[in-house]
Amino acid sequence: MTFNDIFKSSFLENVTGVSLVDTAIALVLAFLIGMFIFFVYQRTFQGVMYSSSFGVTLVALTMITTIVILAVTSNVVLSLGMVGALSIVRFRTAIKEPLDIAFLFWSIAVGIVLAAGLIPLATVGSVLVGIVLLVMVNKKPHLNPYIVVVHCDGDASERAACDLLSRCCKKSVVKSKSVRAGEVELNMEVRLANDSTDFVNDLAALPGVTDAVLVSYNGDYLG
Repeated sequence: MTFNDIFKSSFLENVTGVSLVDTAIALVLAFLIGMFIFFVYQRTFQGVMYSSSFGVTLVALTMITTIVILAVTSNVVLSLGMVGALSIVRFRTAIKEPLDIAFLFWSIAVGIVLAAGLIPLATVGSVLVGIVLLVMVNKKPHLNPYIVVVHCDGDASERAACDLLSRCCKKSVVKSKSVRAGEVELNMEVRLANDSTDFVNDLAALPGVTDAVLVSYNGDYLG
């Protein structure tokens, strides 16, 4: 067998193994659903710094996964080699938001399902997942945690601040306490009973309280 025979028997046959029309349809659908994933990501992002490159990555990842799975399904030998090649890939970028993992897996799953020809499953499933994320992530319950930072001048003002928070909030827990000469700093986790934050004004007006700050609390407290 010559080199030309090997070239003709493997490479050229594999080229015709995947229909150009099916490839074009799969890639167009992957792009459209990837843009929908990008849209949902924009509407549900709640991190500190929004990264537009991550949204573009979701679209590209959907299309790239579709290309890879189309190649794998066209040739069994290629699928074995692809598994070995992908096993050496290492991702060094840290995922800072847990929800980002869901979007990455969503993009990969859509690419796999589209390449398998299950277009209704990819479309309907993506719409349902997007609706669930939009509803649940953007829901603002009253019991969202907050951190109240209070600076006061002694024990009496500290007790008065704690009493006021216990009356105005459904829950208040001391997370940390720093004591310096003539100053006490309290960091307290609170759960609001409603949307009103007027209690912060009352807290700052207490005798002996220098200032009071209310900040959003994402659950990753570092004390």
